[in-house]
Amino acid sequence: MRIALGQINTTVGDLAGNVDLMVQAARRAAAGGAELIVFPELSLTGYPPRDLVEKPSFLERTETQLDRLAAETAALDIALVCGYVGRSNSTSGKNATNSAAVLEHGRIVFRQVKMLLPTYDVFDEARYFVPAEHQLLLELQGRKIALTICEDAWNDKQFWERRLYRRDPVEELVEEGAQVLLSINASPYHMNKRELRREIFAATARRHGLPLVYVYQVGGNDQLVFDGSSFAMDKDARVIASAASFAEDLVFVDTMSGEGDLHENLADEQEAVYEALVLGTRDYIRKCGFRKVLLGLSGGIDSSLTAVIAADAVGPENVIGVAMPGPYSSEHSLRDARALAERLGIRCDTASITGVYDKFLDVLDPLFQGAPRDVTEENLQARLRGVTLMALSNKLGALVLTTGNKSELAVGYCTLYGDMIGGLAVISDVPKTLVYELSRVANCRHPGAIPESVFTKPPSAELRPNQKDSDSLPEYAVLDVILRDYVEEYKTPAWISETRGFPLELVRDVVNKVDRNEYKRQQAAPGLKVTSKAFGIGRRFPIAQRFLE
Repeated sequence: MRIALGQINTTVGDLAGNVDLMVQAARRAAAGGAELIVFPELSLTGYPPRDLVEKPSFLERTETQLDRLAAETAALDIALVCGYVGRSNSTSGKNATNSAAVLEHGRIVFRQVKMLLPTYDVFDEARYFVPAEHQLLLELQGRKIALTICEDAWNDKQFWERRLYRRDPVEELVEEGAQVLLSINASPYHMNKRELRREIFAATARRHGLPLVYVYQVGGNDQLVFDGSSFAMDKDARVIASAASFAEDLVFVDTMSGEGDLHENLADEQEAVYEALVLGTRDYIRKCGFRKVLLGLSGGIDSSLTAVIAADAVGPENVIGVAMPGPYSSEHSLRDARALAERLGIRCDTASITGVYDKFLDVLDPLFQGAPRDVTEENLQARLRGVTLMALSNKLGALVLTTGNKSELAVGYCTLYGDMIGGLAVISDVPKTLVYELSRVANCRHPGAIPESVFTKPPSAELRPNQKDSDSLPEYAVLDVILRDYVEEYKTPAWISETRGFPLELVRDVVNKVDRNEYKRQQAAPGLKVTSKAFGIGRRFPIAQRFLE
């Protein structure tokens, strides 16, 4: 069977727009001789629709647009598989299902309901959907096809040491006589996930001795980035077709001959992370209705990387950098900020906060009753910068991008209503050490955009004389290892200390900082997820709690 993999970038809730994308792709696929085109999970509604599923009007319009998709592709000599939110026929439980529909000659000829509903990390599907009790084989063009939806194909007992579910829908459908495995997926990106997917499904292909086709969503929706990277394998797990990463694509494969299009994937994971951040930033801005963005340019590595990502996402003409020197800002920081803006081709304005900072101290000092200078005055500077950015945002209609990294956010080395202000935290899931690596990627794409001095000078918030990050934190090479072990792997301080060779007192101090600053993170701007455990919708810890490591 000649199959087209329709890797499209959908927008949550844009039912008509998503149907338009599928109609256009179906026409191209039919012109290319495909007998079947396959679209991602919930391609009609966008993924994840979250509480939109609770609205009866959403379900009604989804079914209307599904009928429209069938009607508008009726004249094409091709069948379609698309994901959608269906109505449940169950007399108990939820009202909706995560479903797939097969359309042919203007009719819905087959429907499949997802059986395994993930409820971990960023997934919360049991909140919305009723699972299938059983599934049927799809018979199309004389072929028996095992059509599954995402998680249904991720439970191979020969791959996982501990499975999350008792049943394996793929195995059940194979036992009924499936000849081809077909899976539609959303599958958000994180580092090394593309490799994991191929390992899982290579094991599936070998185990069952069947060709398989896996189609993934691409694009950014809120905090999640979907990388695409769809592929097909033959029965020996040889990749016979692959779609591009981080871009819409249409790929053809013949499951009989074992021949297909092989479009380039990004092999380097740092390049992939950079592309994920660009795509996530672009789609967040575009899908939220903004055109321009602005950010504070401090002359440091974090704001520099964020600026380059923003320029790649929406074009340098739509990026406004604002240098906001204060009483302790160094001249080289202002010089580096301006150099970056000039080399990148973005606008750079300057708004000093020193004068208004002095006026605030005149007002506050009598209320402080002679208390010594401390972090209060440091935070005041950060908050004045936040006020400046938000005033410009209101006046110019531009979205503020925050520039804080994951290491700072983890331990609370950031200021509420100050440097945390903004609509999108672009690099909030990027550890500081990775910030430097991604900045090298940025400079390869924009030679010399980030001045070399930005890489070599010690990181500093410049909120007091001669301040350095290392005054308050361990070196980032140490801090990031501790944070990865604790935040992403849930290791104990004792394990981290013994395994990594760090002093236990140091590890406990870092871990306690993480635990104490949950209240800050839950007030932060949404950030783009690129690691296996990001601060955001996939990490749910209470604020008022007393379980401390």
